[in-house]
Amino acid sequence: MEIGARVAEARSERGVTQAQLAATVGLDRTALAKIESGSRRVAAVELVAIARELGRRVEWFVAETPPALASYRRGTSGVAVQAIDTELDALVRDAEFVTSHCPELVTGQPEIFPHPTTPEEAEKLATTARSLLGLSPEQPAHDLSRLVAGIGLLVFSEDLGEGADAGTVLLKRGGVALINGHWRVGRRRLATAHELGHYLVADEFSLDWRVAAAEASGIEARLDRFARAVLLPSADLRARWQEWSTNPDESLRDAAVRAASHYETDMATLSRRLFEIGLVDRSRADDIRRVQTKQADIVEKNLIVRNELAPIALPRTFEQAVLKLYRREVITSDRALGLLRGTFTEPSLPTLPPAPEAEIWEVTS
Repeated sequence: MEIGARVAEARSERGVTQAQLAATVGLDRTALAKIESGSRRVAAVELVAIARELGRRVEWFVAETPPALASYRRGTSGVAVQAIDTELDALVRDAEFVTSHCPELVTGQPEIFPHPTTPEEAEKLATTARSLLGLSPEQPAHDLSRLVAGIGLLVFSEDLGEGADAGTVLLKRGGVALINGHWRVGRRRLATAHELGHYLVADEFSLDWRVAAAEASGIEARLDRFARAVLLPSADLRARWQEWSTNPDESLRDAAVRAASHYETDMATLSRRLFEIGLVDRSRADDIRRVQTKQADIVEKNLIVRNELAPIALPRTFEQAVLKLYRREVITSDRALGLLRGTFTEPSLPTLPPAPEAEIWEVTS
């Protein structure tokens, strides 16, 4: 019955009728209806065909849904499961499979911190988070996805279109975050910092539709503040902004371009951070928000351009663990390519040594 219910759910998400799906997989419509109702068993070959047609992996139909996602779906009955939810489901399963064979993938997980209830507590949590990530007070959080992997949060990026910004699921050890790579790099990094906040306060599941939204309130607003403080530490920003904004040879726009490049943030995040720590007034913050960095700025100011979490992006430690499993022949090449989500081709996988002759004869004799 559970498999049948998942077939019905996946078919509905795909927007096809029973008749259409039945025709494409070579079943009678009545047979498919019985499968979905749980009154008929589904053969393995049939399930593979259904999974292929509906764009799901077979284990999605037969394995238990991660508890946090199952709880979320029960709370949103009648609402279509979004793309980010579906992808998170698959990533959680993959991460749990890989970590079961390579527990060293998650080497450390911080203690659980209380939810910040004030902006001041959000700032304090950000200072603690930067320390956990090994950042000095004046150090920009470059390569944030690598840093958070060091404390057990595996961040993936996929282009999910104009949907949610990010989602996070807490695992038994560590966690998985999925960032919507459809957005620009500054927004992707802000979303990553925001999901780090959810991870540190041990929210079992979070699905964030728009980080730093003007209407955000409660815990989301405080985690937005946390995220900005992680990316733009106040003491360092104050010192650098004083230097950049008082340079007689440059304008406010030039200072904003330098700051956004140095900290790898978008202008909306920078302007809001400058305003909330009192470095600019509302009018100047609005001016900064409208600034666009041009190619001429990059050349003339000799800026370094990074494109962190451009989709598809996987944690390096996760990639290394998958390749380790492939070298050990724990997984096949097809399974490795699936786990690596199309970022590898079969020729780019490691070359495995040929089996010893004695082993070959043992298999073939």
